[in-house]
Amino acid sequence: MDINPIDLVEPENDEPETSANREKRKSRLNSAVAIAVALIATFIGICKIKDDNLVQAMQQAQANKIDDWALYQARNIREEIAKSNITQLKLQSLSQSSAVRADYEKQIAAYQVIADKEDQKKQEQKVIAEKDQTTYDQLNYHDDQFDLADASLSLSVSLFAITSLSQKKWLFYLALVPTIFGLVMGLSGLLNWQLHPDALTKLLSENFLEKPAEKILLSTRTSPNPKVF
Repeated sequence: MDINPIDLVEPENDEPETSANREKRKSRLNSAVAIAVALIATFIGICKIKDDNLVQAMQQAQANKIDDWALYQARNIREEIAKSNITQLKLQSLSQSSAVRADYEKQIAAYQVIADKEDQKKQEQKVIAEKDQTTYDQLNYHDDQFDLADASLSLSVSLFAITSLSQKKWLFYLALVPTIFGLVMGLSGLLNWQLHPDALTKLLSENFLEKPAEKILLSTRTSPNPKVF
């Protein structure tokens, strides 16, 4: 039996198939990235509208709180003035005759009515101002949710972009982590879910303005020749 040497040579058709499969996988990955980015952008837009309305409500609540506390202080001043007049009239009445003292008693009673009225209105105004603060805190609670959603989804879009460039499939799955977290936080803000990562929010919103002042104070104490201005 004769053996044809040509039959021993394997056909070189693996390279075209590998290239085609590679292009097919690349196309599928890019399509998945494009769909994910489009859905994320749409969701961010919806959350942005809700967040903007929320911020406007927060600004209104903050303005109402300032006005209500100012009115509270005004009523408190009126009450203190009325009480001061009562005290002054009582002291003056001690040196007056019985006939004149009756007129003092009428004025004292009138100022007492004013003081009691302002005290009552002051307490009512305090309740309104505290309610404004509660409203602001509730709105800020959901505003934090939208902020975390926006940050997480922006990070996921960046990871999807790197995935499309590098064609690394594991990057696609990595990008799904901030995507899921962002979607959950966005839905929490839209649907008023009581889901709020307090530790993360506190870390991101921590005020660092006091720390430079502490460093300056420390350097002034430890400096051998502090400058005097």
